[in-house]
Amino acid sequence: MAEFQVADGMNYAPKGKPTPVVKPGEFVFAAVALDHGHIYGMCNGLTEAGATLKWVYDPDPKKVEAFVKSFPDVKVAKSEEEVLNDPEVKLVAGAAVTSQRCALGLRVMDAGKDYFTDKAPFTTLEQLAAARKKVEETGKKYMVYYSERLHVESAIFAGYLIEQGAIGRVIQVLGLGPHRLGAPGRPDWFFKKEQYGGILCDIGSHQIEQFLFYAGVKDAKVVRAQIGNYNHPQYPELDDFGDATLVGDNGATQYFRVDWFTPDGLHTWGDGRTMILGTEGFIELRKYINIGTEDGGNQVFLANGKEEKRFQVSGQVGYPYFGQLILDCLNRTENAMTQAHAFKAAELCLQAQAQAEMIYHA
Repeated sequence: MAEFQVADGMNYAPKGKPTPVVKPGEFVFAAVALDHGHIYGMCNGLTEAGATLKWVYDPDPKKVEAFVKSFPDVKVAKSEEEVLNDPEVKLVAGAAVTSQRCALGLRVMDAGKDYFTDKAPFTTLEQLAAARKKVEETGKKYMVYYSERLHVESAIFAGYLIEQGAIGRVIQVLGLGPHRLGAPGRPDWFFKKEQYGGILCDIGSHQIEQFLFYAGVKDAKVVRAQIGNYNHPQYPELDDFGDATLVGDNGATQYFRVDWFTPDGLHTWGDGRTMILGTEGFIELRKYINIGTEDGGNQVFLANGKEEKRFQVSGQVGYPYFGQLILDCLNRTENAMTQAHAFKAAELCLQAQAQAEMIYHA
């Protein structure tokens, strides 16, 4: 797992230019629970922003061994308690089995530390309620790695364009989030709905978070949601397809589709695209590939009343979220992402999954 392939979404861990916001040792964090490869991207982002990775813990020594190859300066903890009892540790990053992410977060916050989890942060509304209560009790953060916006330069650049008024008021966000299944490399829990939460809860969380962000939505209603298992009868609890329609409190709408049907011939793990319609123009993102060309990903297309333009932003934007998160933890601010936003995206993806109609099962 120490080697990363762009074709493999589970172990896709972007690397950027180091842009430290703190000096070595000023912000110490730990990695606990290495069940999903996203932990590598989370730790890359934090260390590039100047954080010091002190500890790693997972009950599986093979996962720890692979992790140490990527982060050779990290110390291997004997237990989770050793990490949680260390007063130097300010934040714990974790990528546990999805259904176990909340329980880990509650333990982290009880230990007086902020928590940074892989998405999806919950599999049930009861877990969300428990986390909300614990945040209120402790004043600690329960932050979420919504990587398809936070760790993709084209997605960050789109946010800047919208903020500058390039397309006016955003009225619709269309999200396409195809992923490669790579079933032989997936753990057993990935195919058990109680543990992974369902496709709208899982990779759908990326799409809903982007809608809230780009359209300035504080709350939304799930109008319709659908799931299916079209071609994987050997995994009866897997949703290999899902889509949903949402309406925001400001009238903006979203449609998104997620699936596990990226073909092997595509040389990336998914042709992720986002189309953002504004009152004065539109933006299209081709995040990971511009299919049929050698252009690479991070393609941003803009059309408005003044111009029609294409931007290629790889290596141009960076990943500001991680530095902002570190400073938020130190200063108790909410510049990287508000707690309300992180929890609202989680709530809506849980609602979408809960009300989804099963339209086909192989």
